[in-house]
Amino acid sequence: MIWRIMICLLIGYGFGCISTGYIVGKSQKVDIRKYGSGNVGTTNALRTLGKRAALITLLGDILKCAVPVLLVKCLIFNELPYTELLGLYTALGAVLGHNFPFYLKFKGGKGIAVLVGTILTFDWRIFLICIATFFIILLLTRYVSVGSLVMEVEFVIGVAITRPGNFHMLCISLIFAVLAFYTHRGNIKRLLNGTENKIGRKVQIVSEKSGEKNE
Repeated sequence: MIWRIMICLLIGYGFGCISTGYIVGKSQKVDIRKYGSGNVGTTNALRTLGKRAALITLLGDILKCAVPVLLVKCLIFNELPYTELLGLYTALGAVLGHNFPFYLKFKGGKGIAVLVGTILTFDWRIFLICIATFFIILLLTRYVSVGSLVMEVEFVIGVAITRPGNFHMLCISLIFAVLAFYTHRGNIKRLLNGTENKIGRKVQIVSEKSGEKNE
């Protein structure tokens, strides 16, 4: 089983390293790592490149988790009785690849869009609850970070409730949570200080090709 887990982690990591936000930014002659929060996730794509780029980034980051998970569960290891567990390991690899892509000096995103892909392919009931909660919190607070972290905690709770007694899956879900809180440590500090940015705030960028500033 260990070698299968390693394969799943590697497959997930390979897909996770497809940095959608970075690619979209480069297509517009902008390195989004130099602006806003400095990461390559959906929120920073929205802040630096606009709604269209953010939507492409979001969908790309969801798919780069969902696709390898479905490959593992439905094709590569579909005959095994623990494909759901291997799917979680694949998703974990995708989060690691997204957060720490080797070709970007291990500086990527924060893994929340990839988490959405994880939950979507894991359990649609948990997915609906998490997404609904995220948008409610976002509407009330306008803090993406708060909604993201609450969604992460809900995922752990959802695994515990829907897979009672499966300590292995619970441990993996806790690893997801630890990674999320680690990558959001700056956001947590700003929330405590009252300086966290709310969604909708724009940053001024400079096209790498023209050198002109854009809003």
